[in-house]
Amino acid sequence: MKKSSFLAGAALALSGVAQADAAVPVNPLREAYYGDLHLHTTYSFDAYLLLGTRITPDQAYKFARGEPVPFLDHQVQRKEPLDFLAVTDHSENIGVFNELDNPDSAFSKSEVGQKIGKTRGFAVFKDIAAYIVGDHKQLPGFDAKPITASTWQKEIDAANGNYVPGKFTTLIAYEWTSMPQGLYNLHRNVFFRGDTAPAPYTSLDSNKPEDLWTYLESNRKNGSEALAIPHNANASGGLMYDWKDSYGKPIDQVYAERRALNEPLSEIGQNKGVSETHPALSPNDEFANFEIFDRLLLGTQKSSIYGSYVRDAYGRGLVLQRTLGVNPYKFGVVGASDFHSGLSTSTEDAYAGGIGGIDPTKDYPNAEAAAKALVRHPLGQPADDKTGIETIDFGSGNLTGAWAESNTRPAIYDALRRKETFATSGPKLKFRFFGSWDYAGDLLNGADWIKTAYAKGVPMGGDLPARPATAKAPRFAIWAVKDANSANLDRVQVVKVWLAGGQYQEKVFDVALSGGRKPDHKTGKVPAVGNTVDLKTATYTNTIGATELRTLWHDPEFDPAQPAVYYLRVLEIPTPRWSTILAVRSGLPLPADTPATIQERGWSSPIWYTPPKS
Repeated sequence: MKKSSFLAGAALALSGVAQADAAVPVNPLREAYYGDLHLHTTYSFDAYLLLGTRITPDQAYKFARGEPVPFLDHQVQRKEPLDFLAVTDHSENIGVFNELDNPDSAFSKSEVGQKIGKTRGFAVFKDIAAYIVGDHKQLPGFDAKPITASTWQKEIDAANGNYVPGKFTTLIAYEWTSMPQGLYNLHRNVFFRGDTAPAPYTSLDSNKPEDLWTYLESNRKNGSEALAIPHNANASGGLMYDWKDSYGKPIDQVYAERRALNEPLSEIGQNKGVSETHPALSPNDEFANFEIFDRLLLGTQKSSIYGSYVRDAYGRGLVLQRTLGVNPYKFGVVGASDFHSGLSTSTEDAYAGGIGGIDPTKDYPNAEAAAKALVRHPLGQPADDKTGIETIDFGSGNLTGAWAESNTRPAIYDALRRKETFATSGPKLKFRFFGSWDYAGDLLNGADWIKTAYAKGVPMGGDLPARPATAKAPRFAIWAVKDANSANLDRVQVVKVWLAGGQYQEKVFDVALSGGRKPDHKTGKVPAVGNTVDLKTATYTNTIGATELRTLWHDPEFDPAQPAVYYLRVLEIPTPRWSTILAVRSGLPLPADTPATIQERGWSSPIWYTPPKS
């Protein structure tokens, strides 16, 4: 009877969630909601061992909602709330190492527990990492399953307990931590659409993405819809967007179909670097050198740039589609923090180095700690006795924007699934991107232009329909507006990748400029927007740039025989980087080998054009 009562109660609770979802007002033209799809709490082994993180998933959600939460010996609070959040703790031995808090626990008395003892920091992390990634070993002499099962239920409960339909959305999620040879990052975050989720799949089960997809496909057949999002392709050593599968065989049609289905998105930017492109891949892109982290996650070894960046993947996808009929790299983009403090932040002043967010009103490091954070210390070369991960090449948290009908689980998840998403390097930039063959020249002047844009075209993440015989080139409706609490806009660009003669090429078009600037008629270069940053005070003024930019753009170089990918890049005017803010506040000199300013930006998911089959 007790079991039946419990199941009946659970069914009633889920029914109540569905009713709450249905009661939320719906905007058929969709609204932009902002969130973080990658955050670690105390139940991740590295967060616990490296940082001593004690923030729980429940507290992480409350912090993201804008509520004060206890941190160390004080309360911390986010500047402004997020709209959604997914806690993505590592599935490998999730929650197990927290048992060390109890010296009488079975784990504390186990071989590994005794080895760790009270030691924390990078030294013990290196010894334990082999049990999490790389060698795929189970913990010796200890059955972790009861603890991991209990912890996973805590993760589900925290997500469900903090879900407020219409105000704050949570997604049940975790990170699958594949790291072949202990070197190459092939990590994926897994997200569930519903209020329940099966036990996580771990890299201890398999480190091959194909096996993770089998897990997703099997659960989908049983009614548990989920998707996976790769991250830190920049540190994958070229394996993330390779020409080959995990077995070293050339990608075939089945692989391409499975990847496109199970991984509709990729993370383009986060704390450990931006994965859009690299200066060596895009030498003609003056804005390619942004928050570059081009080495492997552990140590100083360089990561291959080929197969490690989103723009390169878009080109490879076009090549493979021509051969296979399917594009395995037909994905949209998201942004995240990947912070391990449990505190999701995204502004430059809410970050001070390492892998955690801070409350800038209370948690700025002292001068000694700031000095260590402002010196380049790669992972694997300890900067101090605690973590060994302070590195000036890391950046502040990024954000995901999702165009959804409402701030509810079904609506946010469905936006992710259809790729109507964008990413920003931190600010809440808002932008639209539509493509069509027959937008009228005065489309953007209409009061209901968004309704028309949907009706006659496709949004970011979509495919242009078949080209009418009378259409010369696609038209793209573009609109961008600044974050009210951030800098003005410099420009909007369209990045095009296309296939010509079996090779993919790229070009960046400046399509909307602030200040009435025009490209030089000889070089095509656009004058810089200017720079109002005061490096002595780490401040800037919005006396340049624009609050809003919009245009209806057509591709002047369109060839109907060439497959193409188009995506937006929106740039702010220059502002102080976190390292400049930290140095100024700490009374320290600016780091000589690090940009003092950055141009925060956003990237849209693409719109694809595919010629008809011959």
